[in-house]
Amino acid sequence: MGLNTSAEAPLPVGEVSRLIGGWIDRLGAVWVEGQITQLSRRPGAGVVFLTLRDPSYDISVSVTCYRQVFDAVADVVSEGARVVVHAKPEWYAPRGQLSLRAAEIRPVGIGELLARLEQLKRTLGAEGLFALDRKKPLPFLPQLIGLVCGRASAAERDVLENARRRWPAVRFEVRNVAVQGVRAVSQVVQAVKELDEQPDVDVIIVARGGGSVEDLLPFSDEQLVRTVADCRTPVVSAIGHEPDSPLLDLVADLRASTPTDAAKKVVPDVGEELDRVRSLSDRALRTLRGLLEREERGLAHALHRRVMEHPHRIVEEREHETDALVARSRRVLGHLLDRADSELSHTRARVVSLSPAATLERGYAVLQRADGAVVRAPGEVTAGEELRARVAEGDFPVTVVGHE
Repeated sequence: MGLNTSAEAPLPVGEVSRLIGGWIDRLGAVWVEGQITQLSRRPGAGVVFLTLRDPSYDISVSVTCYRQVFDAVADVVSEGARVVVHAKPEWYAPRGQLSLRAAEIRPVGIGELLARLEQLKRTLGAEGLFALDRKKPLPFLPQLIGLVCGRASAAERDVLENARRRWPAVRFEVRNVAVQGVRAVSQVVQAVKELDEQPDVDVIIVARGGGSVEDLLPFSDEQLVRTVADCRTPVVSAIGHEPDSPLLDLVADLRASTPTDAAKKVVPDVGEELDRVRSLSDRALRTLRGLLEREERGLAHALHRRVMEHPHRIVEEREHETDALVARSRRVLGHLLDRADSELSHTRARVVSLSPAATLERGYAVLQRADGAVVRAPGEVTAGEELRARVAEGDFPVTVVGHE
């Protein structure tokens, strides 16, 4: 519950410590799991001191227990062991220090650890962290490789030597970390994050040279798995040997069976690449020569054809055909013109023979009234009426004298 305090009415340190102790005392006994990092068993002392650490979150708490409580598990528990402790939180008011008073300590067995890892594997797999479509491809030729490994370890030597033997120009950014124990998870996570933040790092290798199930537990830690899943840089897992399979193998973009295998999969072999270049060059040269030879054969075949040996022959043959067609066209056109001229002359003769002018030339005349109307009957004119008579050579006026 909240306290009413102010700058004018503060609580003494002792009162605050007493209140904290009261709140903690009401918490009661709890079961706590962690990893033993420090163990103090003084000869003749009735109390054993140890530190219990959470490797995933880098948090520790002091634990005390009576000697007989620890002696029950002393043969199977040592520094680095994972244990489950049934303890009651205690507050030491004079120093303001929190600790746990253990009433029972149980070692975490391999079977239980494997069962927990299997459950974590199912949980992370259900979230899609191990899905194949999340895997990022590795660059063909990385310029800078990030390497997370133990200091002066065989894994570091295997990766560096094999990679530089395959491609001497390759560069490394090495982060030496603890690869087992209570500080392994936090250091590996921090190293992976630092390398992932460097834009010139093309790929990250996390390497360790095998070990027991307990030794490899940091590489199945949930925090490390999620950190690798969030990396923008491709990550290669090279933990242990072929039978080992920590969860890091599943979330990484590529799993290598050993650190040496990681170097071979990440860095191309310069000798193999030169052989491949030479092979491709030879293949391209053979292909090009084959194309040229095929075209040369085709050209030679074309040149030996009759039309190519005597290129003007086809023009000469077509010249005779063209002359024959022109002569034929002229004959046909002449026949058509003669026939049209004959028909035109015949039609002209008929028109002339039927024209009024021809009738007039035979001695006939046409009488027209003053308004130009042709006189067709005697009753159409009157005595004394002036008419015009049109004959073949012209016309002249006439006067109607009288008619019956």
